[in-house]
Amino acid sequence: MKYGYKASAEQFGPRELLDYALLAERLGFDLVAVSDHFQPWRHTSGHAPLVFTWLGALAATSTRITMGTSVLTPMLRYHPSIVAQGFGTLERLAPGRVYLGVGTGEAMNEVPATGAEWPSGKERRARLREAVDLIRTLWSQERVDYDGEYYKTRQATIYERPETPPPIYVAAGGPLAGKLAGRIGDGLIATSGKDPELYEAVLAAMREGARAAGRAESGFPLQIEIKVSYDTDLDAAREACRWWAALGLSAEQKQGTHDPLELERLADADPLAGTKRFIVTNDPDEVVEKVAPYVELGFTELVFHGPGDDQARFLELFARDVLPKLRERWPSA
Repeated sequence: MKYGYKASAEQFGPRELLDYALLAERLGFDLVAVSDHFQPWRHTSGHAPLVFTWLGALAATSTRITMGTSVLTPMLRYHPSIVAQGFGTLERLAPGRVYLGVGTGEAMNEVPATGAEWPSGKERRARLREAVDLIRTLWSQERVDYDGEYYKTRQATIYERPETPPPIYVAAGGPLAGKLAGRIGDGLIATSGKDPELYEAVLAAMREGARAAGRAESGFPLQIEIKVSYDTDLDAAREACRWWAALGLSAEQKQGTHDPLELERLADADPLAGTKRFIVTNDPDEVVEKVAPYVELGFTELVFHGPGDDQARFLELFARDVLPKLRERWPSA
């Protein structure tokens, strides 16, 4: 089992977020998963540092922790060749400590940056499949002429090709994405707080996709971002969720709305809607018991997202009170 910290680039500026990630390393977390946003969930008080720059800083200043994106969209604002170059560079800076987490994205990050129309879910999955293929081709070949339906390269070379290509994890919020993850991914990423039957369907689809592609169904790293607002003060834990009220919006609202001002307006209609997605508690044992169903489903990498402004407090309390109980029940690999 691996235990991680979710670095929320939507909520914190680059220097502050780097300090939190390095604190997580010192406190014994195994990995840092950083979000990748061009625009945040909230216009007021939001942030959006460039993920390549930020991960480069973490790679250069950390010594042990594994790092990756949760998740990056290599389709519109990033051409897959730039993603291949960026993560090849990161792997050279932190060998064996990098993974690339990818997904089909959200309109708020792609439409404002490119002016492009927001593609359908079917097209986004097709784009992601082709993008991953191109990234792997660029990591494995020296001069790449690629002529895909969506992406092309001409005599392209990644001069900082990784000696060992980073694993590519695919985010899956439903069975279709789960099947795609099984076909093309080296791992899968999910988020907590949804119907248990959905996770079962996603993981079954992942195994089906792996079988169809002639790939092994077992030994597949399964990462889940678990939203936990833990504090010794229960009222403080509840209030900490306010910034993340947008998580209570529907999937259609979150994926299809491209304006942070509109997302903020929708979220503020129910300021504590975020508590629906978080484990909100002052009891370490409650965290362990509510994490258990995800472990029983087979998840092997647990990444904890604390919602509050004081991330140092969250990390220190979580590492002191909760992490030892988790490691006792499910020892680290």
